[in-house]
Amino acid sequence: MAVNLALQGSKEAGAKTKLIDLQDYELIFCDGKEDETNYPKDVYRLRSDVREAQGIILGTPEYHGSFSGILKNTLDLMGFDEFEGKMVGVVSVSGGVMGGLEAASSLRNICRALHSWVIPEQAVIPEAWKAFQEDANLRDPALEERVRKVGQQVTRFASLHAEENALEFLKSWECLEENPGATKKDEVSPKV
Repeated sequence: MAVNLALQGSKEAGAKTKLIDLQDYELIFCDGKEDETNYPKDVYRLRSDVREAQGIILGTPEYHGSFSGILKNTLDLMGFDEFEGKMVGVVSVSGGVMGGLEAASSLRNICRALHSWVIPEQAVIPEAWKAFQEDANLRDPALEERVRKVGQQVTRFASLHAEENALEFLKSWECLEENPGATKKDEVSPKV
C-alpha cells in the first residue's frame, strides 16, 4: 500500500508507472555463481522491466532491523545495468514504533553502491498495521503526503536527469574555467 501511494505521487508528477510485485516473478536464489544458464526466464524479464525505468521506488517491510530477504535476493540478481544513473526513492514500513529506518538506510547504501541517485526524501511508516485505513490511504495526512512526495521527487529528478537541455547546460557549466556565479577572492574585502 505504501508503494502504491508513492506511485500515485509519481503519476501526479506526470510519470507513467508500473508496479513490480516480486510475487509475479519466478526468481532463483542468487548464489554468486557466474553461470546464469539455469536462471528462470523471469530473472531476465525482471532485469528488463527495471532497465526500462528512469526512476525506481523501492518498498519493503522491515524485518529484524533490515529489509526483506526477497528484495535483497532480487537486488543481488541485478546490478549496474539496471540501477546505474537512475533516481531511486525508498519507502519502508514496520510493525513496530521505529518505522523501518534501518531498512531504508540499508537500501540507500545498496543503491549508492549500484551507482544510482537516491533522492533525499524517504518515507518510513511505523506501526503500519494501524497506520492505514481500509481504503489503503494513511490515517495521517502529513505522512501520506510524505509518501506521495517520494514518488513525486523520483519523477521530477528522473525527468530532469534525462532532459537533454539540462544535460547540455550541465556539460557546458562543467567546462567553464570559472564559476560565473562565484565571487573572486580578490574582489571581496573582508569585513571586521
